[in-house]
Amino acid sequence: MGRKRKSVWRWRIAALLLLAAIVAGTYGWWRAIGWQPPRAEYPMQGALVGADDGAVDFNALRATGADFVYLEASHGAEGRDPQFPRNLAAATDAPLPHGAVHAYDPCVPAQRQAANFVTIVPRDPQLLPPAIALDKLASECADPIVEAGLESELTTFINQVEGHAGQPVVLKISPAFEAEHAIAARVERNLWLERDFLQPDYAGRPWTLWTATSYLRGEASDGPLRWVVVQP
Repeated sequence: MGRKRKSVWRWRIAALLLLAAIVAGTYGWWRAIGWQPPRAEYPMQGALVGADDGAVDFNALRATGADFVYLEASHGAEGRDPQFPRNLAAATDAPLPHGAVHAYDPCVPAQRQAANFVTIVPRDPQLLPPAIALDKLASECADPIVEAGLESELTTFINQVEGHAGQPVVLKISPAFEAEHAIAARVERNLWLERDFLQPDYAGRPWTLWTATSYLRGEASDGPLRWVVVQP
């Protein structure tokens, strides 16, 4: 009988611990999907939008508190975000200040990538500075020549995009890319870093843009939004 009572109590304790874990997890998830950096600390806030976000409502995005939006536009030499034309028109109509993002592929010659970007992104002085997303590692190209020439090729791409846009680019650097290539110290451009909930410090110098959360949910999209703030 004693053993049976101990077994029942162990089961009850285990059930209570499991319930507590579920409640804590649910509360944490609820806090995460509604969290935005304090507006008092970061007055300028916006979003990063691409095809994976589906059909975003840009008027609802403004109501969420977006002051600007960056739109994923192109990647590599031929890749194009299928939602970019629609998103560009919607951001213009909203109206929301907006800029374009190119995902840089170190395995592809810079000139071919620049040709892709300038073909899809209009030459418009009203656009925000273009952003170059640096995520794919040169080591993935399996070519030591590519790794050795990364900075030179990237500089060529930057120069051509800046010539088209008429303003300096922003380098959107992932933690993995910076860890392998340490590009932030070698290319002097404004930085866009990423880290959920906590300020990023992996670039070794101050950031200009910060993707502060990739979990924010609201009426603008069926899925979570990547929420971006500007260094005040």
